[in-house]
Amino acid sequence: MSLWVDKFRPKTLDDLHYHHSLSARLKSLAASGDFPHMLFYGPSGAGKKTRVTCTLRQLFGPGVEKLKIDQRVFLSPSKRKLEINIVQSNFHIEITPSEAGNYDRLVIQELLKEIAQTQQVDLNARQRFKAVVINEADSLSRDAQAALRRTMEKYMSNMRIILCANSTSRLIAPIKSRCLLMRVAAPTTEEMQVVLEHVAKKLKFDMPPEASSQIAEESGGNMRKALLVFEALKMQSPDLSGPLSIAKPDWETYCRKVAQLILKDQSPSQVMEVRSKLYELLSHCIPPTIILKTVADAIVDSVEDNGLRRDIMHWTAFYEQRMRIGNKKIFHLEAWVVKVMSLYKHFYSGFDLADFNEDL
Repeated sequence: MSLWVDKFRPKTLDDLHYHHSLSARLKSLAASGDFPHMLFYGPSGAGKKTRVTCTLRQLFGPGVEKLKIDQRVFLSPSKRKLEINIVQSNFHIEITPSEAGNYDRLVIQELLKEIAQTQQVDLNARQRFKAVVINEADSLSRDAQAALRRTMEKYMSNMRIILCANSTSRLIAPIKSRCLLMRVAAPTTEEMQVVLEHVAKKLKFDMPPEASSQIAEESGGNMRKALLVFEALKMQSPDLSGPLSIAKPDWETYCRKVAQLILKDQSPSQVMEVRSKLYELLSHCIPPTIILKTVADAIVDSVEDNGLRRDIMHWTAFYEQRMRIGNKKIFHLEAWVVKVMSLYKHFYSGFDLADFNEDL
C-alpha cells in the first residue's frame, strides 16, 4: 500500500495541475528533437522530481516507468568501498552522487563515463540518447562539478544530463551556462487546494473547502507535505469536519524550543546549552540550513521591533552563506546564536556588546 503522495503522482505533463506554461515548454522541447542538458531548481516540495519524471515519459514513452534499483560499488583511491543506489530504466538512470560525500567526483567520473560511452540499443526508443538524472546537484563538491562539466561537453551526443537542485547558488557558472534552467516555483495556496481537491475526488470524498485551505496554508508551499498531512488527517478524522489540529514535526517543535532558549537568557552558559540542542538536531539528520531558518523564523516572530528583525535576518543570511562555504556546520550555527544573543541583549537592555563578547 503506497502513500497518496506516490499513488496520485501525475505521470504525464498534461496531468500536472499548476505551472501550465512550464509544462507546455517542456512538451515543446521534448518534441523538438534537440533536447538540451537541463537544470530544474526550486524549493523542496514544489514538484521538481515529478516534472522531471513526466518530461522523461514525454521523451521516451511509458518504458521509463519500468524501473529497477541496483547498488553499485565504487573503490576510492584508498580502496574504501562506496555503495551508491541507482534507479534506472532502459532509457534513463537516476543517481544521487552526494551520498558518496567527498568521493562524489569518483561516482560522477566513472558512472557517467560508462553510460556516455554506450549507445542506445533500443530500436523503438524515440530518442537516440540516454538521460541521467542527478539529484541534489547543489550538494556536489567543486571537484565533482568540474568533472561533470567536462562530461557534459565530451559526451553530448550520447547523453543528456538533468540536474535537480533546491538552489543554483552552489553550482559553478560553467554548469549553469551549459544547461537550460527551469525554475519550478512553490505552488500558491489556491493551486495546492486544487491538487488536494483532485486527490479527494479520486478517493470519492467531499473535502470541506476550509480543510483544504488550512492544510495548504500550514504546508507553506510544500506540496508533498500538504498531501502527507491530508492523508494523516483523513486517517484521524474521516470527514475532516470541525477545527483541524495539524501537528508540527518533532524537529520543528525542538527548533522553537531552541529559539526560546536564545531569547530567555543571553550568557555563555546558555550558549553551551543551545549548542547541545543544535548537536541533537544535527545528529538526527536535520539539515543545518533548515535548522537555521526555522530557529530564525521563530525568533523573528517573537520580536516586535522591525529594526531588530531586519538585523537578525541579515545575520541569518550572512551565516547561512558562511555555512554553505565551510565544513563544520556547528561552528557557524553557534556563531549565529552568539550574534543574535548579543543583538537581542543590546537592544532590550542597553547591554554593552563588548562586555558580552569578552565573557565568551
